[in-house]
Amino acid sequence: MKKCNRSEWKPVVAAIFLALGSHACSTPPADLSEVAEAEILQAEADFAAMAQKEGVPSAFETFAAEDGVIHRNNLIIEGKQAIADFYHNGNWKNTTLNWVPDKVVAAKSGDLGYTYGRFLYSTQDSTGQTNTVEGIFHTVWKKQPDGHWRFVWD
Repeated sequence: MKKCNRSEWKPVVAAIFLALGSHACSTPPADLSEVAEAEILQAEADFAAMAQKEGVPSAFETFAAEDGVIHRNNLIIEGKQAIADFYHNGNWKNTTLNWVPDKVVAAKSGDLGYTYGRFLYSTQDSTGQTNTVEGIFHTVWKKQPDGHWRFVWD
């Protein structure tokens, strides 16, 4: 067995310390949660405004991700097209849906977040009677490759 002298080990030891040192000094990823929370809050506002202006079906179809899921009437409805079908096949005439998030939270990565708050759903029946339902919503938002925020769970 050949005996190594110190000069042969110096490059190996230097490489090990360099690798360990560069790993220890690496910068942690940036915290993008604050920017993402502001973007999600704007997406919620745009979503609610569209529901008022263009109707609930259009808003849910527009803001659903391709893999979005909604939970309605004890049913799980999966996918943007199924969500659109659900809303376009229902009777949404004389209905309004209002909501504002009480809480917005985003991941540090800036690509996922959630909101929750209270909603007010009102509908007017054929006799002119207005019926309202109040509740709590919870929405999970995901930033899409095109930069838009779309819900993946509502």
